[in-house]
Amino acid sequence: MKIAISAKGQGLDAALDPRFGRSPYFVIVDTTTGTTETLLNDNATASGGAGIQTAQFISDQGVELVITGSVGPKAAQVLAQAGIEIHHAKANTVMEALKE
Repeated sequence: MKIAISAKGQGLDAALDPRFGRSPYFVIVDTTTGTTETLLNDNATASGGAGIQTAQFISDQGVELVITGSVGPKAAQVLAQAGIEIHHAKANTVMEALKE
């Protein structure tokens, strides 16, 4: 399973970003292969529609689960249409969010 976690920095020790669409990074964890990668979210600085564009970006990565603090209704709709589950976390770091 591929999991995307919104992050303020790179890697598992990065702080969890409570924002979805404007999160500067996403840490992608593949539980099947055990690999981890950090992707830059170019949509974080979009003047509008950041949530929808980020949801499409995440969907394009083959992600099945998103862990973040909050997802707007339009982005949530795009994720739902792609079959991506959303888990709302209150963790401090990406690693803590994964453990939740």
